[in-house]
Amino acid sequence: MQLFYAVQLPPVHQEFVLSEEESKHCVRVLRMMQGDAIHFTDGQGTLAEAMITDAHPKRCKVGIMKLTQQPKPYRGSIHLAVAPTKNAERMEWMVEKCTETGIDRISFVLTERTERAHFNTERMEKKALAAMKQSLQCWLPQICAPLPLADFLQKVSETGRFIAHADKEKPLHLFQLAQPATDVCLLIGPEGDFTPAELEAAKAAGFQVAGLGNTRLRTETAAILGCHALHLLNEVK
Repeated sequence: MQLFYAVQLPPVHQEFVLSEEESKHCVRVLRMMQGDAIHFTDGQGTLAEAMITDAHPKRCKVGIMKLTQQPKPYRGSIHLAVAPTKNAERMEWMVEKCTETGIDRISFVLTERTERAHFNTERMEKKALAAMKQSLQCWLPQICAPLPLADFLQKVSETGRFIAHADKEKPLHLFQLAQPATDVCLLIGPEGDFTPAELEAAKAAGFQVAGLGNTRLRTETAAILGCHALHLLNEVK
């Protein structure tokens, strides 16, 4: 099955026109034709079964046959907040893999040790969209533009708040600390970790120090492992 994306899906038995980019992929790349079945999602859990009514390479038209709401494969919500690395490709890879696993929101925070001066939020959104379609999911994570850490801490709304930190005291693993079926925000620091002042600010904002294993991890590796740990805790069986 190939999965396509549409920001808004019309009711059953109505037609709509694909974007030029999706039309080109459907007709020219995949060589789909009039009468072929096609599937869409709006990234909000809706799966649409449709049929191509006009296989135009720039304005492909489809008719909706059936709409179903797909449940998320995990309970609660996962909000990952990460300090972007200097290497943009590593962040793109992280967004891709976390989207494949399943995640609700990815925020980028600017810390004292953040080395990245420019950040392309739109490109990250495209990476997330491609990963959602490739992994045949119906939930598209929200990608949030970078915010200074102090501003971000004031906006966090999740009940479960954890900060990954290489503490010499070896804190309990995130899997042991997080509660099932809750909304969780996991904060991952930059290369070089958070400064002591940033760590204290996060604690003051209700974040609890959590471990992610016994080895030193890259930022993007820590993010993916943290996301996976929350999935194991909240997997719908």
